Amino acid sequence: MAPDTASQRSDGNDLALRWSGRVSLTRRILAVNIFALLLLAGGFFYLDSYRARILDNRTQQAMQEARLIAEALGVVPQDRREALIRQLARDTASRLRVFSPDGALAADSRLLGERNFLLRDPDKDGPGQGIARFLDAVIDTVVGAKRPPLYREKASGLAWNDVRAAQAGYSSATVWRAPDRTPVITAAARIPGSSAAIMTTVNARDITQTVRVERFRLSVVLLVVTLVSVFLSLFLARTIVRPLRRLARAAVRVRLGRAREVVVPRLPDRGDEIGMLARALSDMSLALRARIDATEAFAADVTHELKNPLASLRSAVDGLGSVRDPELQERLLAIVRDDVHRLDRLISDISDASRLDAQLSRAKFEPVDVAAMLRAMIAQRLERGIERDVRLRFDEEGPEALFILGEGARLERVFENLIDNAVSFSPDAGLVSISALAGTDKLELRFEDEGPGVPEEARDAVFRRFHSVRPSSEGFGQHSGLGLAIARTIVEAHGGAIHVESREDRLSGARFVIQLPLAVQS
Repeated sequence: MAPDTASQRSDGNDLALRWSGRVSLTRRILAVNIFALLLLAGGFFYLDSYRARILDNRTQQAMQEARLIAEALGVVPQDRREALIRQLARDTASRLRVFSPDGALAADSRLLGERNFLLRDPDKDGPGQGIARFLDAVIDTVVGAKRPPLYREKASGLAWNDVRAAQAGYSSATVWRAPDRTPVITAAARIPGSSAAIMTTVNARDITQTVRVERFRLSVVLLVVTLVSVFLSLFLARTIVRPLRRLARAAVRVRLGRAREVVVPRLPDRGDEIGMLARALSDMSLALRARIDATEAFAADVTHELKNPLASLRSAVDGLGSVRDPELQERLLAIVRDDVHRLDRLISDISDASRLDAQLSRAKFEPVDVAAMLRAMIAQRLERGIERDVRLRFDEEGPEALFILGEGARLERVFENLIDNAVSFSPDAGLVSISALAGTDKLELRFEDEGPGVPEEARDAVFRRFHSVRPSSEGFGQHSGLGLAIARTIVEAHGGAIHVESREDRLSGARFVIQLPLAVQS
């Protein structure tokens, strides 16, 4: 198990979505896409500004036409004015009226036969025009369009602001609203050489028609895009939400303790983040299942291992109550002492093995000089003396200092277990050799003895918990069978590996090989 790396405790706060985290993912996807469509709907505001620009241009055009018509009327004789008014009204599609200085109507193109200015009665239009006008009113209200005054005929020319301004020498134009919501533009100009004024009136239905056509096109585009966006949003939500819900249900079943019967979908066809999440959750559930199985097996093994010394201890205690022979009592007391020591050693090793993973996960690794550690351990052993005259030798190849990142106390325990194991299986006056070989990025440690060796079919079993095969010279129960299992756990927590193999020189004995990553030298 690798040690924990530093992690921020604020990850949950950094990923918090506040109020949006309470909304389902499907609704959030729809909301985001619809919000983008609302931005597209802002085109209606652009159409309103487009209409305003057209009206401004048409108003300027009406003022220029009024001035040109006034100049034309000013240069023709009086008897030809009516003919010119009819011709200009026909050409400009406008109603032309001439007002005298007192506001009286002097000439009118309508009275002269040119009826080209007609206001439609909205009550006589079909339902299509009614719907169009209703939509115009709704959109104008939404975009906040300015509403022109309603156009009504006036009895006197002085009632028109444009006529009064023209008689005062200023050109003027005004935009009105017809009953059918189409714009009406009036413009007036003073006729040169007189105080009379000419006023033009035109119903600019084409502007409304153009805006309605553009609105219709934009509405069709917006409708099509909305339908496509909603469909794609639902499709996207389905491809995201459905597998997430499957994974969530499987995770809940695992949490409820049904890990053995739950198959977390791996989604092998998906190469995206959801597929990665599915496979990570599947691997996590398998690892959890393996951890549960290992815990159950460990508990069963602990129970089995504790029963043996307890049974022996109970038999010895029961025998002490009925035996009167002092020599036999002493033998039974020796058995009790051995069983108590065995239980104490077994409980200590079990406690260390059970807490080892958690302790290593919190360990802070520091540079450790493995060569110096092995030299010190061998020197202490030689100083204390080794049973049966077994010899220890340390062979170094490479630099004197071999640094790895690890926890020194744990690594020292691994080396102690391997040295103890090699010494116990060595014959009298046998040699236990330890060598260290540094590669480009790994350090290889070898522990060799001259004992009987480990059969090939048992090389994996020796690292299992409570697997204890001891030499015949040792008394029963002196080892718990956890030493090599603990050693493998510590080595793997340091990113290394451990295995057992035959010696290269083909002599009898076993070789335990440890590979550890070297520390990067700065």
